Amino acid sequence: MSKTLLATTSAEGAKENCLKNCNALKNQSTRRILPVVPAAALAVAFAFSLPHLARAEPIHVGNVPANIRVPAGNHAFLEGHGVGTQNYVCAPSASSATGVAYALFTPEATLFSDDSKQLITHFFSPSPSEVNTNPAVIAPGAIRVTWQHRDSSAVWGKVRPADPTVPGDLGDASTDQAFVALGAVAWLKVTATATQAGPTGGDTLTKTTFIQRLNTSGGLAPSTGCSTPTDVGHQAFVPYKADYFFYKADKE
Repeated sequence: MSKTLLATTSAEGAKENCLKNCNALKNQSTRRILPVVPAAALAVAFAFSLPHLARAEPIHVGNVPANIRVPAGNHAFLEGHGVGTQNYVCAPSASSATGVAYALFTPEATLFSDDSKQLITHFFSPSPSEVNTNPAVIAPGAIRVTWQHRDSSAVWGKVRPADPTVPGDLGDASTDQAFVALGAVAWLKVTATATQAGPTGGDTLTKTTFIQRLNTSGGLAPSTGCSTPTDVGHQAFVPYKADYFFYKADKE
């Protein structure tokens, strides 16, 4: 083989080896550098997102009648938009001229978040911390208004009635026409009497101190179907809507 051919072959081999080695080094360098750029970008993005995570928008409740205002030292932490029915049964009534009147036996509603996701169910149920003293009701605890969150935590409560011994006392319900729409159920302040975590540890409602029912529409008992003793037992399921605001202590 000629010296010229040997030289050419050696040169081409060296070039090929160089290309392989250079490409390998380039690929290694690229593999080392590539993860750095996304990591840096993620770090910057996360840093900018922290202020947004830290700033929770306060819940705006609006003006309410004085007798259903929640005491200072509590703040609204959760809001739900309720859609359902107020359910009545015709029962004997000593205060009715006909001897009968509709009595609420349970609300039945679903509360939704602002983005229309199911949040809470609403009904009557026995309280886990109060003894039932009503001989007409068979239940392990006093029947209280109840809200159960989708994480299975729950809160029970009651509305304080007007105290006849206190002049001008309205209790914790309002039908003030300056606030409550015509034909709508009353606005309420409900005082929590018991809370309970869910079986898997859900605790959203366990710190609840008060609940307000505001901005109601519909839900009043009908004017027909319960006018004589023969109507006892008749039921009415009346559609309604309301906004519910859940409060907890400021220290929580």
